[in-house]
Amino acid sequence: MLKGNIEERAVALAQYIIENRTTVRAAAGEFGISKSTVHKDLSERLPRLNRALYQQAKLVLEENKAQRHIRGGLATRKKYKGE
Repeated sequence: MLKGNIEERAVALAQYIIENRTTVRAAAGEFGISKSTVHKDLSERLPRLNRALYQQAKLVLEENKAQRHIRGGLATRKKYKGE
């Protein structure tokens, strides 16, 4: 999608994550890049480009990280219940 301009991609990723309150995995899938690239764009590139946007994206990612054990438990439950 935005593979050429790294700075634009970092900003677009942050905006996507904030607007959709989505995970790194979902953002990576949407943009057709790896989760590692999403992490690098958000943690290393974005703070230098747009500190305020970085702070907003970081809040969403921290919220997702806090909730991931719940999502994992629900997925396991669903798997073993045969749903």
